[in-house]
Amino acid sequence: MASLALPVRPRRNRRSQGIRRLVRQTAVRPADLVLPLFVVEGEGVRDPIAAMPGRHRLSIDTLVSEAAEAFAAGVPAVALFPSIADDRKDPRAGEAMNPDGLVPQAVRALKNACPDLLVITDVAMDPYSSDGHDGLVIDGRIDNDRTLPILADMALCQAEAGADLVAPSDMMDGRVGYVRGSLDRAGHVEVGILAYSAKYASCFYGPFREALDSAPRAGDKKTYQVDPANRRDALREVRLDAAEGADIVMVKPALPYLDVVAAVREAVDVPVAAYQVSGEYAMIEAAAAAGWIDRDQAMVESITAIKRAGADVVLTYFATEMARRCRDGPVREPRDG
Repeated sequence: MASLALPVRPRRNRRSQGIRRLVRQTAVRPADLVLPLFVVEGEGVRDPIAAMPGRHRLSIDTLVSEAAEAFAAGVPAVALFPSIADDRKDPRAGEAMNPDGLVPQAVRALKNACPDLLVITDVAMDPYSSDGHDGLVIDGRIDNDRTLPILADMALCQAEAGADLVAPSDMMDGRVGYVRGSLDRAGHVEVGILAYSAKYASCFYGPFREALDSAPRAGDKKTYQVDPANRRDALREVRLDAAEGADIVMVKPALPYLDVVAAVREAVDVPVAAYQVSGEYAMIEAAAAAGWIDRDQAMVESITAIKRAGADVVLTYFATEMARRCRDGPVREPRDG
């Protein structure tokens, strides 16, 4: 049969791997990635997290080793999340301001071992709070304004330990401006703020909360995290955070909110991050373990989708592995089906 007279044939740009690579519109670089790490007291600890296969709670010495491995693969930054013993938790998260606490020790160890590694620290009360909430609980309610000085003191403690970016993940109103003012008054004008600006009230945080035992002891986080049904709320939040001095804004989770990532990218001029959270990671690992999907292709496809939506930075538990794939050459293409 003679070929039809079709002057436009989009398939010409897909007919070989070489052409597909030539015209590919989205690329993931190792420099785009951040590795979240869980830190715990002790020495020589690599405590497996049941709901996150391949992920561990790490003592500072093993944390440094894993961060160094990521940095060697091309990952420029790690984000720290502490697992705090119950006997160090209280309603005001006092341990978060301890200059010799777990996170300041970890920051100093990382910067001593690998000075060029960027260290991002979480600013929220929940890992340290006996109530398990991101804000201060007063008479059963989250008190927004009385939380802000606590967050600012936490950020100062982390900055003084050497954190490159502090990351308020609490979703309290006005916290970015409050933290920025406190950092500047203390002389930490070069410490950046990565704001969890559009943090949704999502079920996909479940494995993370198991890893840190940071779930609320009563109630939920719906009075301060964004309703999953709403997009305009997210845009309002990111614009406010950018106006208050956020250097990077973030959408969390990533994959269920790619439309939000795209909208945020159009709404602000600062870099946009997206967090491929624990539940997203766990679903890929579980489906791959059952033989239902190709794990490596799911990793690549999901992170590429986050970049394609408009994220400049992707926080992912696959960061080291993905960086090696990017560095070592083209990823094997998936089979049809």
